Amino acid sequence: MSRVDEKLKSWATPRQAEYIDALNQHGSLRKAASSLGINHQMIVKGVAAVQKRAATQGYSPEHDMTRTVPEPFVVRGVSTYYNKEGKPSGQWVKSRMDDARREQLIREAFEAMSEELPRLPALHKPEITETALCNLYTLTDCHVGMLAWHKEGGADWDLRIAERTLLDCFERLLLNSPRAAVAVVNQLGDFLHSDGLTPVTPTSGHVLDQDGRFSKVVQAAIRILRRVVDLALMRHDKVVVLMAEGNHDMASSVWLRCMFKALYENEPRVSVIDTELPYYVHRHGNTMLAFHHGHLSKNDALPLIFAAQYPEVWGKTTKRYCHTGHRHHVEEKEHPGMTIVQHPTLSARDAYAARGGWISERQATSITYHSEYGQVARNTVTPEMVS
Repeated sequence: MSRVDEKLKSWATPRQAEYIDALNQHGSLRKAASSLGINHQMIVKGVAAVQKRAATQGYSPEHDMTRTVPEPFVVRGVSTYYNKEGKPSGQWVKSRMDDARREQLIREAFEAMSEELPRLPALHKPEITETALCNLYTLTDCHVGMLAWHKEGGADWDLRIAERTLLDCFERLLLNSPRAAVAVVNQLGDFLHSDGLTPVTPTSGHVLDQDGRFSKVVQAAIRILRRVVDLALMRHDKVVVLMAEGNHDMASSVWLRCMFKALYENEPRVSVIDTELPYYVHRHGNTMLAFHHGHLSKNDALPLIFAAQYPEVWGKTTKRYCHTGHRHHVEEKEHPGMTIVQHPTLSARDAYAARGGWISERQATSITYHSEYGQVARNTVTPEMVS
């Protein structure tokens, strides 16, 4: 067989580089496999994977592709022009940033920036709490930064209204709920309406109605969530914070998680759920609390997903509840082994929702769970109650 291009080793793992060296040394696929003590198909698949990875960076000489692009970019397209002799006479190489690598770079940047954040001092614990109880406070699809007009959607919504409404409603829930030892601040995704300087949805690119510059949106979001966590600390022994990924704030959920983990690093009573997968879990004794925004999996599929993703927590609990948002309306259904609770939103309808004819009650709910018996109480608040 012909020699394998040594330049391919630039895109190979250490093991794949061994495959290439063995092939070039022995000149035969089966001899190379025998020298490494593996099946020859592993070498075939390994070299093919390297060739594919190299091609995404622009290197595939057999196709006249030799102009590579640097990481974190990948080739989006190559246009080669040939002369009368059939030889390349010109070439256009179009590239784009690799989505997975871009996400990794964003995460690394956020983690680096969070190292410089000042840490908040610890607050005094409340005097009396009930150790068996856990209050779950859910804020989902708050869409901070959205601009809504009452003549279209029935109610106004902007940065000022969002901050006032969310804090007043959370405080009302906090005061009306039992003095549980544990609180879960369940920010279930889509807390920010947009995910960057351009007011569009991250995946589909739909243009959004946004109130002000993105920096103002970020500042308001941080103020609201810091106040929420601090209020929870004043009433509960322990506060578990979730900053879930939504379809509107995929990148922002990363920096929110990194930021709040750093901010409360010196507060032993705060823990931030830190996982890269958008499926989250908290165990409270015999009760399993699971969370997913709802943008990637349908509700009916969630029990099996969480049973497979968290088998140890599933096996050690008998009361299991999964909380979702995304669809902006209430839905609750008991499945074998788990109840799915879909939460509504406190935010008003934007033009997109109003023109689509989607109507739902605006509210937020705190649910109290017992470490042995599961759900034992609920409290609900609406914007009208605090207006």
